Amino acid sequence: MLIVTKPGISQETFEALLAEIKRQGYTPHVSEGESHTLIGAIGAPPTPELMEHFRALPGVDQVIRISKPHKLASWEVHPEPTVLDFPTGRTGNGHFMVAAGPCGVESREQILAAARYVKRHGAQMLRGGAFKPRTSPYAFQGLGREGLELLAEARAETGLPVVTEVTSPDLVDLVAEYADVLQIGARNAQNFALLKAAGGSGKPVLLKRGMSMTLDEFLMAAEYVLSEGNPQLVLVERGIRTFEKATRFTLDVSAVPVLKAQTHLPIWIDPSHAAGTREYVTPLALAGIAAGADGIIVETHPNPGEAKSDAAQQLPEEAFADLMQAVRRLLPAVDKALAVSA
Repeated sequence: MLIVTKPGISQETFEALLAEIKRQGYTPHVSEGESHTLIGAIGAPPTPELMEHFRALPGVDQVIRISKPHKLASWEVHPEPTVLDFPTGRTGNGHFMVAAGPCGVESREQILAAARYVKRHGAQMLRGGAFKPRTSPYAFQGLGREGLELLAEARAETGLPVVTEVTSPDLVDLVAEYADVLQIGARNAQNFALLKAAGGSGKPVLLKRGMSMTLDEFLMAAEYVLSEGNPQLVLVERGIRTFEKATRFTLDVSAVPVLKAQTHLPIWIDPSHAAGTREYVTPLALAGIAAGADGIIVETHPNPGEAKSDAAQQLPEEAFADLMQAVRRLLPAVDKALAVSA
């Protein structure tokens, strides 16, 4: 249920209200408004008698049953758009970010070269996989800790925050030690133990939609992160599996406006994994932006022909530069702003 406080509620009364919410077996999640404070009391469905009990407490203006199963992700609990702040930019509520870099960290020279040019062309975040969940056990699995150390070196040189994937709950602490943002990939989008561990890390989380997930399932996966007390969450549409074989996956552009109608969280697009082929990456990225996306995460490699994973979908530097120019031209038309990293 959602408890709306009266304007000017005293701190003492507010603390007593939180204590009563906890005493009744609910977890309070507080959202500050201009005149009212909203408290999402998360737990079992409340009885009419319990709702009346809370309505009668001092300082309470309204008590509303939350209709959505994804309660913390809903607009009902959090009526203002979530905005995530980084040293190089912001995402959400009109602010747009670009994360870019190679699919996997392969060497010091490769990741430093990529970091330098993605920053030069305007990206505000560096992506790169140190742990790579692959369909084949014989494929490149990433450099592990060494890859994390190289990402940290690239951040130290360029100032770009780092987003990298964490693949299991036991790796969360290690990855969080090096990364600014924890990515949970499509194959782990319903790994509930991992979602909870990432949420409990205190780090921002970038959650990709599973290739066979409905949007309701996607929002419930987000709820696992949010329920750990971590509001720093970005949802990423990266393509779903359909009968179509012309692209690696089918980018569900409609997911952007649908999710925006249901959640306050920033929504990003991953055009690289949807496309599977670099020639389609820019058109798909622009389609996502036109639909209202708050950011994109793009794969680019200094020498895609030598990439150890996903070579066909990684942009060379020249194509990435062209993508960034196209993004800058489109953003004003959709009332979004791209910060320039210093």
